[in-house]
Amino acid sequence: MEVFIIVTVLWVFSVCLHEFGHAWAAYAGGDHTVKEKGYFTLNPLRYTHPVYSLLLPVVFIMMGGIGLPGGAVYIERERLRSRGWDTWVSLAGPAMTLWVTLALSLPFKFGWVKNDPENIAAVSLAFLLQLQVSALLLNLIPIPPLDGFQAIAPWLPKDMRQSLYAASSYGIFIIFLALSFIQPLNRFFWELVYSISASLGVDYDVARSGYHAYRFWSR
Repeated sequence: MEVFIIVTVLWVFSVCLHEFGHAWAAYAGGDHTVKEKGYFTLNPLRYTHPVYSLLLPVVFIMMGGIGLPGGAVYIERERLRSRGWDTWVSLAGPAMTLWVTLALSLPFKFGWVKNDPENIAAVSLAFLLQLQVSALLLNLIPIPPLDGFQAIAPWLPKDMRQSLYAASSYGIFIIFLALSFIQPLNRFFWELVYSISASLGVDYDVARSGYHAYRFWSR
């Protein structure tokens, strides 16, 4: 139960940082309404959507240990100064997720937290780092509504962009189903996640222990 609470609370905080990255870049790029909307804060109530930021991410974590990006920052992209700024606004969120991932790796890199599957802090941070890595990789896939698509959208023909946006409500579920049932894709994705996590100092068994501890109801 402790791991569930720690990981969920820190996950929501990481979503706030991700969305703050979008808001900061949007403000720098010309959309000053983000400040008026109160996005220059780390208050979760400003960013979280009850379904996309809380319910769905927790469900995805419970089902497969996948970090589903979720948040709500409404940017008036027509106010941005250029298509380049539009792209950077989309990539600023994943850039913040990358920063969070690297920050989570520091306790392992410097030996402040040992890779001990019996240590609550170790398994919580290891699993959370793995979630951040999976969320970062997922978010960069160029499928709507993910940030990877948002980054290239300004450069696409208007008709194509609008057609793809119209199908954005299905994008997350298509990816989840593909990762769940297309085994070569599933294997490639998780091997990449584990490889990156290991390079950041996280032992696979410790992160796996964190996943099982998170799902306390199934033990």
